[in-house]
Amino acid sequence: MSSLSKFITKLLEGFVVIILSTMSCLVFLNVVLRYGFNSSINITEEVSRYLFVWLTFLGAILAFSENRHVNVTIFTANLSKYQQKFLYLITDGLMLLCCYLLIIGSWTQFQLNLNNLSPISEIPTGITYLASFIAGIAIAILLAVRLFSNANMLIRGENK
Repeated sequence: MSSLSKFITKLLEGFVVIILSTMSCLVFLNVVLRYGFNSSINITEEVSRYLFVWLTFLGAILAFSENRHVNVTIFTANLSKYQQKFLYLITDGLMLLCCYLLIIGSWTQFQLNLNNLSPISEIPTGITYLASFIAGIAIAILLAVRLFSNANMLIRGENK
């Protein structure tokens, strides 16, 4: 399971690197053309916008998998390990509910906007909602694993 997790993480990191380098090249090329030659490539703005949305959601998956999101621990630091695990169960359950809402809403928006094409590149605008759908599913899976792990620790009475 650990090797699969590492493979998926490396795959996501690769996608993020490809997206970021593509965005950088497109924007740099457009800036050089605009200021150096008084022309531009119109499609670069739309493609960069789509890539930025995907970059944000894939980065959120990576940050969540490595527990790099902002944690406010002023309240939980004063609790016992058992109370912290119990509180984590509650917050993970609430986040799982939020992931469910994100998945349902994103899928609905993806289906509604799949036939709407962007004006210049003619890429379906629903593609942006697919990024949040995939991120919601990935984060929900990570949350479910963490939720069951914390529940098992709590049931076994570890870290009292």
